[in-house]
Amino acid sequence: MTATPPRVLTIAGSDSGGGAGIQADLRTLFACGVHGCVALTAVTVQNSLGVTGVAEIPAETVAAQIISVAEDIGLQAAKTGMLASARIIEAITPALDRVGIGRGGRTPFVVDPVSASMHGDQLLADSALEGLRGLLFPRATLVTPNLDEVRLITGVTVKDRDDQRVAAQALHAMGPEWVLVKGGHMWDDPECLDLLYNGREFIELPGPRYDVKHTHGSGDTLASSISSALARGASVPEAVRFGKDFIVRSVAAAYPLGAGVGPVSPFWRLDR
Repeated sequence: MTATPPRVLTIAGSDSGGGAGIQADLRTLFACGVHGCVALTAVTVQNSLGVTGVAEIPAETVAAQIISVAEDIGLQAAKTGMLASARIIEAITPALDRVGIGRGGRTPFVVDPVSASMHGDQLLADSALEGLRGLLFPRATLVTPNLDEVRLITGVTVKDRDDQRVAAQALHAMGPEWVLVKGGHMWDDPECLDLLYNGREFIELPGPRYDVKHTHGSGDTLASSISSALARGASVPEAVRFGKDFIVRSVAAAYPLGAGVGPVSPFWRLDR
């Protein structure tokens, strides 16, 4: 018999087009050699052109999925994606504590605070944003917002690298152990610089900026690849460096899908 691989739980919504959400998470976790488990938060009606409908899963069902998986299968890391509502955030918080996910527990916890669309529009109600700040961020091993999410969560508009440091400090003050401020939307910077911060040191993670249209699921892919490395016992800086390399390669391998925006792709791993 083959040894059981590390297990990572994704608490996220479904993308019917397969480009983001739990579909991107599971694709990435598989490519990274870990077993993916799911606590589904919402079913979206979407394709490459956008989202036209959302059906939220009952909050108690989301929490029950977390407990069921963690208490039987066991987890080496967990991450969030689309959490849909304040009700879900409030319901999963005691479930996370019960099974030891997050700071103070045995299982690293990556919070990808999905709250802005590709165009910067707010996806979560203000009450849910407050739940992210007050309930999940203090439990997070790492938070991974893009710049539109930084603006919604902190009020800081990031235009350059100095602003990026201010944003990292504002996010860290909300309680996470580490903050990764992604620089993909800092369009005037010739590099794609992500900034990692733990309250003491800044770690800059530069990367190439590709002129590509197809970037759907990039945040999910990055957070999932980081989570896979944490599940294997990597430190946060080691895991984020692994994730940075993974997403750079996945953006380079992105492909068109439908009439709109296609996904980044971990299929490059199949060529190894």
